[in-house]
Amino acid sequence: MRRRTLLAGLTAGLAATAGPAVAAGQGTGGRRVLHVRPGDSVQAAVDAVTGPGWTIVVHPGTYREVVAVPADKADLTLRGASPDPRAAVIVYDNANGTRKPDGTTYGTAGSATFASAAPGLTVRGLTLANDWLRADHPDITGTQAVAAHVTGDRSRFDRVRFLAHQDTLFADTTALDAFDRQYYHRCHIEGDVDFVFGRARAVFDTCRLHTLRRDVPFTPKGMVFAPATARANPYGFLAVRSRVTSGAEDAAYKLARPWVPSYETTAWPSLVVRDSWIGPGIDAAAPYTDMREAYPWQSMRFREYGNSGPGAVVPEPDNRPQLTPAEAAVHTPRTYLGDWRPHERP
Repeated sequence: MRRRTLLAGLTAGLAATAGPAVAAGQGTGGRRVLHVRPGDSVQAAVDAVTGPGWTIVVHPGTYREVVAVPADKADLTLRGASPDPRAAVIVYDNANGTRKPDGTTYGTAGSATFASAAPGLTVRGLTLANDWLRADHPDITGTQAVAAHVTGDRSRFDRVRFLAHQDTLFADTTALDAFDRQYYHRCHIEGDVDFVFGRARAVFDTCRLHTLRRDVPFTPKGMVFAPATARANPYGFLAVRSRVTSGAEDAAYKLARPWVPSYETTAWPSLVVRDSWIGPGIDAAAPYTDMREAYPWQSMRFREYGNSGPGAVVPEPDNRPQLTPAEAAVHTPRTYLGDWRPHERP
């Protein structure tokens, strides 16, 4: 019950006075603003948005619901009213194998607490969580339980906490041939198995990636990244100026494994981790592993550059492919994000 206890503690003592379903007003610069307070529904606010450029302000509280932002809600901003991202929590507990009322299951993508297909989405200062626990459901074998499933070009997350166990953040694209760009800045992302995965061209800038303690008798206990980059996409996941920390024992986790989905067997997963601190929870001697024997990690686009920390040492060079300085000059947020510049400060 670790996740539910954690989330309940985040909002203890906060005001829980219910407001109207959606309170609207004008923000600075004439932007249209909706306010959501405890007792309200975040999804109701999303549904009330008409046209691009709205802002939804989520006030401190726990919002136990599934939230989906459709593609026609372009340039939407969803932000916490408090500067502390722990204050406003959107959480639910569906898993891949959870049964719907019609008897079918949700599947991995359908298990997401928060999902967005909207271009130009911005999320700031919130917690997005899936608190489904394997121990509570021993009868369910589809244990993927997604906190956020993100598609849509120019999706930005700043100071957002993503909390789950398996498949926490599904950084995906709107179509197999789309190169949707995503930017995660100062985010906290935690989980145990493949907890940052998908097909997107995504930059993780100054983020913390945290592996959880897991009570299982085998190692590796899990993996941080599982990219599924399309072969035609020159760039996949880029982690830069970030930290990989762990609540598990030393060397219990792998940094990544490649995901080649059965529906896209031509995928060529791409991951670059650079200028980041990697803690002892990562197996430094062999930080990568295979998901399937048919797709060995050595044949994928996995590279590192300029990393530090006990999990970044290179006892066996063949197990830790490094970028050359010339290659590193290409693998930057500017290159990955192109003409979209959320990483550049005025």
